[in-house]
Amino acid sequence: MELNERVDAALAAFLDRQAAVICGIDERLGVYADAVRDFVLGGGKRLRPAFAYWGARGAGLEDSDELVACVSSLELLQASALMHDDLIDGSDTRRGAPSVHRRFAALHEREGWSGRPQEFGSAAAILLGDLCLAWSDELFCSAGMPFAKVAAARGDFDLMRTEVSAGQYLDVLSEVRRDVSEATAAKVARYKSAKYTIERPLLIGASLAGAPERVRARYSAIGLPLGEAFQLRDDVLGVFGDPAQTGKPAGDDLREGKHTFLVARAWAAADESRREVLDAGLGDPGLDAEGVARLRAILMDTGALADTEHRIEALAAEAEAALEDSRADVDPAALEVFAGLLVKAVKRDF
Repeated sequence: MELNERVDAALAAFLDRQAAVICGIDERLGVYADAVRDFVLGGGKRLRPAFAYWGARGAGLEDSDELVACVSSLELLQASALMHDDLIDGSDTRRGAPSVHRRFAALHEREGWSGRPQEFGSAAAILLGDLCLAWSDELFCSAGMPFAKVAAARGDFDLMRTEVSAGQYLDVLSEVRRDVSEATAAKVARYKSAKYTIERPLLIGASLAGAPERVRARYSAIGLPLGEAFQLRDDVLGVFGDPAQTGKPAGDDLREGKHTFLVARAWAAADESRREVLDAGLGDPGLDAEGVARLRAILMDTGALADTEHRIEALAAEAEAALEDSRADVDPAALEVFAGLLVKAVKRDF
């Protein structure tokens, strides 16, 4: 069985147990439990569990179902982050399906309940996101890994959650302050994605294996540039990606006003007239296809798209060099998997 299938199986078993608990409280909570199950098992690349698993294996820890279940907890953390992120951004879809707050707003409307559907949907998304956050902690600690190993990894697990929350707030702050500096965009990319998606999962795996500091340093050297390249690719797809691939409408990042490296580079290179178009269009939820096309043209004409692609290539090359430098300290089988994940993360060829 492939690792992703094992992760899905571990998540499904855990969610089944939790659904029994929830529905035992009140049968009306079945739709609540179903929403989590549909969201968690309805898609996703399972990158964080993969990096944590192979981080542990690369540092000498043997394979076990308990290890797989433990690292699967990171997918529940990801679900929490996405539910809250979609609510913050006002996103209608996720992975080609309605976002959680839209799903529950639609339920409210169908049932003809009192109050405002949007407020009910927002409340449900907040609560379900919080629930997934709590469950990530529960699965991490109760998967059956020895207590000493879980305790050793606890610091990385906790810091991961702090960092992604801080990165998310910086992202929101940059939007309301209209901060289009490359320095801010780079910091957001590092803490909202690079460390959270790759470096910290690798370090969690290293801690579970009791790896020495030199292995942790190798993992950071691989994870940080690869994580940043992953985020920059996400930024490009958020503007130029195919909705069939991204699961979100074309140009959604522009409507949400995300101040990414791509946007920061365009702003730095744009003349006054183009800056006026950028300023007017970014963050406009009613931006139509023509408006998206205008902003895309600026991102290309200023060289921002080409610069971002070059940056992705440079970061990928840095990560590849770090992989080569790690051959004396990390299991070769894990390095081979990391090399494959590098291509997938940068090219998004999943």
